[in-house]
Amino acid sequence: MAAGVYNQAIGTFQSHSHINNFIISKNEAALILIRYGESLWNEKNLFTGCVDVPLSKRGIDEAIEAGKRIRSIPVDLIFTSALIQAQMTAMLAMTQHPRKKVPIIMHNESEQAREWSQVFSEDTKKQSIPVIAAWQLNERMYGELQGLNKQETADRYGKEQVHEWRRSYDVPPPNGESLEMCAERAVAYFRDQLTSQYYVLNLNFYLEKNVMISAHGNSLTSIIMYLDKLTSQKVISLELSTGIPMLYIFKEGRFIRRGSPIGPTETGVYAHTRVSFGSLQAEVG
Repeated sequence: MAAGVYNQAIGTFQSHSHINNFIISKNEAALILIRYGESLWNEKNLFTGCVDVPLSKRGIDEAIEAGKRIRSIPVDLIFTSALIQAQMTAMLAMTQHPRKKVPIIMHNESEQAREWSQVFSEDTKKQSIPVIAAWQLNERMYGELQGLNKQETADRYGKEQVHEWRRSYDVPPPNGESLEMCAERAVAYFRDQLTSQYYVLNLNFYLEKNVMISAHGNSLTSIIMYLDKLTSQKVISLELSTGIPMLYIFKEGRFIRRGSPIGPTETGVYAHTRVSFGSLQAEVG
């Protein structure tokens, strides 16, 4: 794995060496996090929250580009939120994968639902990627702000009040969720459902499954907070670009952040991510 320096001040991974393809070693597995591409309401500067809103033309392009960035990683399992923008992003990204496996949404919420999902032949299973949709990965609920124009809302309530609703950790908007409330459900789901795809504690056994999560800004930053052990003060300044994959490697019982897989036209092993934690620099090896 190429080493690099992550400049936290400007949010850019700077590579010390270059590779043509990302290679996952034996006893390693990949975790790919993708914030959904721009939606039609993002395009109109409206608060979206947990409303089902399809991708815009730009969002479709971002999802396809995300697929190009991860095309060298064999994805075995996909988790998405229950919202269409995240599901569209996952499906469009997989159209760019050379394995050409078909994403199939599975029902995983109960034993009966899991039994109903086992209707495919073994040959079909080999040609497909299971997709599990979970409401726990939804964007945080913005309550009375959902559907409102962000600028008009700031004019009505004041910029400071809207900023507190959007960027504080534990202050929810009217009849909505705070980031803390979103983190409680998203992290619990990740810990209880997704981590088991990598590590069986009782057997100390690596399953070596490469998992992709297509979700939302707040649910993904909550998971990143858990993985990187960030404080609530640091996580509120973390912002993820739409359609830019972030990559973690599961190795020796822990997740290690590796940045973003390169696109087909890029020479560096790390691509740009818009994340700001301050002026410190951290080694990523």
